[in-house]
Amino acid sequence: MQLAAPTGCEAAARAFYGGMLGLAEIEKPEPLRSRGGVWFELGGGQQLHIGVDPGFTPARKAHPAFAVEDLDALAGKLGEVDWDDDVAGLRRFYAADPWGNRLEFVASG
Repeated sequence: MQLAAPTGCEAAARAFYGGMLGLAEIEKPEPLRSRGGVWFELGGGQQLHIGVDPGFTPARKAHPAFAVEDLDALAGKLGEVDWDDDVAGLRRFYAADPWGNRLEFVASG
């Protein structure tokens, strides 16, 4: 999956996706490094690519969803979250990355 971010996003991407969410950074292939951005391992063979878009506008509707073991702990770390109880039996909330992209976090267990 890919999310767009503005030019110069790499430090904030590492701090948020790597530091805050605990995703492991993976090395981009050499031919793509000059484009900027950062890649992360999601597990199960999936990756998250933060790609640079010079004309960046945050995705406020379309969004990825992340399964999280301790949803309450993550909500506490993120601070500003929007809990959504519209689906019975599903615990989830929405938050934004450093550039305003919408992200969904769902309880995995």
